[in-house]
Amino acid sequence: MSYREFIADKARDCAIVAHRGIWRDAPENSLLAIQRAIDARYEVVEIDIRRNADGGLFLLHDETLERMAGLDAEPEHLSSRQLSGLSLRNRDGGAQNAFTTEKLPRLAEVFELTRDRIFLHLDVKEREVIPDVIACAKAMGVEGQVDFWASLKSEKDLAWIREMIEPHDILFMAKTRLNVPDAATQLALLSELAPTVCEIYFDNLKQLSALDGPLLESGMALWVNTLDCVACAGFTDTAALADPDAVWGRLIDAGISVIQTDEAAALKSSLAARRA
Repeated sequence: MSYREFIADKARDCAIVAHRGIWRDAPENSLLAIQRAIDARYEVVEIDIRRNADGGLFLLHDETLERMAGLDAEPEHLSSRQLSGLSLRNRDGGAQNAFTTEKLPRLAEVFELTRDRIFLHLDVKEREVIPDVIACAKAMGVEGQVDFWASLKSEKDLAWIREMIEPHDILFMAKTRLNVPDAATQLALLSELAPTVCEIYFDNLKQLSALDGPLLESGMALWVNTLDCVACAGFTDTAALADPDAVWGRLIDAGISVIQTDEAAALKSSLAARRA
């Protein structure tokens, strides 16, 4: 089953997206954190991608290597050989976490590890790098197992998506905000693009009614982050740990079918309890 087919399957349970892998006792965005997401049988793992000085593609969220590798430098200024030798700090990095034997991984290493084992949500930190990432995925034959996302705020965004992503027939996720003054414009663009999945931001669940009609009838799946730093309307991981039904349960009942979280195990238990 391809990633697109999985997302479009109306019979599936809510999908769990493990944010930067399972990083509670492994460096975020590391091969070990990704392996642990695979071992726990989560459906999707999110990773962050940056390009370096010689065009290599590596996993890193921040603009610099300080937090995860203790090096005050930007990956764009270092060679692939230099980056491949960097050890990663445990968990989410910082001076409070010790260095591990895990190295900063190349994207190609991740594709080899995850092939036919888990889907990948690729958060490419610079949009102009996406064509290189697509080329890498296609060269390695994993294009049916990855997704890309981008904001959809203007006709220029729509034209870029149609030119750079649609010809490759790779799963694309639009990011749409229902809680901004130009929400109507974003909804119109979303209707025109009609993607398989959309990441939505809102101030209250009532705003989801703006998606009723042709958008949802087309089968478009809805993706929400409950990560504490970017969650909507108080639907956070921290709140979900205290009351899963009040957060994850309400989101699922409102039509959300993909949730990205730092608390994948707790969400998995919550889904199992709902099925019982």
